Amino acid sequence: MALPIVAIVGRPNVGKSTIVNRIAEADEAIVHEMRGVTRDRSYHEADWNGVHFTLVDTGGIEVASDDAFQGNITAQALEGANEADVIVFVVDGKTGINNDDEAVARILQRADKPVFVAVNKLDTPGNTDALWEFYGLGLGDPWPVSALHGHGTGDLLDAVVDELRELDLADRTADDADAINVAIIGRPNAGKSSLTNRLTNGERSIVSDVAGTTRDAVDTLVEHDGRAYRIVDTAGLRRKSQIDEDVEYYGFVRAMRAIDRADVVLLVVDSPLGLTNEDQRVAGYALERGRAMGIVLNKWDIVGGPEEKAAIRERIADRMMFVGFAPVVAISALTGKNADKVWALIDKAYAAFNRVVPTNQLNTWLAGIRETGHTVSKGKAVLRMKYVTQTGTKPPQLTFFCNRPDIVTDNYERFLENSVRRAFDFEGTPVRLRFKKKD
Repeated sequence: MALPIVAIVGRPNVGKSTIVNRIAEADEAIVHEMRGVTRDRSYHEADWNGVHFTLVDTGGIEVASDDAFQGNITAQALEGANEADVIVFVVDGKTGINNDDEAVARILQRADKPVFVAVNKLDTPGNTDALWEFYGLGLGDPWPVSALHGHGTGDLLDAVVDELRELDLADRTADDADAINVAIIGRPNAGKSSLTNRLTNGERSIVSDVAGTTRDAVDTLVEHDGRAYRIVDTAGLRRKSQIDEDVEYYGFVRAMRAIDRADVVLLVVDSPLGLTNEDQRVAGYALERGRAMGIVLNKWDIVGGPEEKAAIRERIADRMMFVGFAPVVAISALTGKNADKVWALIDKAYAAFNRVVPTNQLNTWLAGIRETGHTVSKGKAVLRMKYVTQTGTKPPQLTFFCNRPDIVTDNYERFLENSVRRAFDFEGTPVRLRFKKKD
């Protein structure tokens, strides 16, 4: 059953992400004194007094701003509030009410949702003098909190979960525990957010031609053909030496965490720009972590003729040979052309990621390898493989019992991997091979 949703909203720099991290007991939301750091809405699991819920961190709402992203940020924040069951409206207890606070309050008064006004930055417990002004927002009793020190957050959460307990959530059927985790990765401006929005049927992530728009890893739970997927749009990855803003560095860390918890990673390549060294590095991150993978050639509709398209595919096959198991699809995330092929790619890679091959079938295959006489030797020692069994999934791991595991070469290991892939269809997932001594 899907978890109830608590949205954290408010104008910029009032401490929303600090409150999210305090409640979620994690450092998942980026906290920085720069305005507009949180641009998309991001999702975090939380628990209080045995009540589990999803916490939504939203971008700061500003009515009048010359920030190129502010209109989208505000829309994202309001959408986060719209999908919430309970809203926590964060205001700054040190600076008091301003025009943006009043504008947000007017919107929330019409939301027909339970709203809690959290007056943040009241770092001295018992200081209630600053609260009286916030009754003027017309949203009920304000709650004094200090997200930095934790004061008052427990009382606020007690009230929030009491409200959640009264909600009728019986009609929620999405089972997010069984969702397939899909991380969308790639260089900045390759079209990751456009693909996320295409897969989730909504303006889930802010889309812009400005590189680095997405700074946090952003989760969305969706259902497609009766199956649940958690789509994670990540910040664009580039070499650490090229990351000179600390905010961007934290976004890089979140993206790596998204890869760590993914089942399937989609590497989005900017087709007109072509494959770059950064794309290879990003694929290497996912391979190191043993994730299933597919390659999405985005913006395919604006690539030149057949010769140019063939050259791009040839370059992919050549330079991405180290992840040659990853299927490739060519799409336009912006127009939606061939985007449905991405779902089939995810399902195929996920099935291979979890595939279990019976031991008798593996040893029948191994017997065929032995019959060919293809083996390796070192001096007088000749490799003799006696038995093989699958010892893991996610990704699949095969363990070979043999007389001399120390003489197995990289080339022979690649030969075995290619052969087992042909025999058992492991397209879309890495396969780990281990060799153990058996006398």
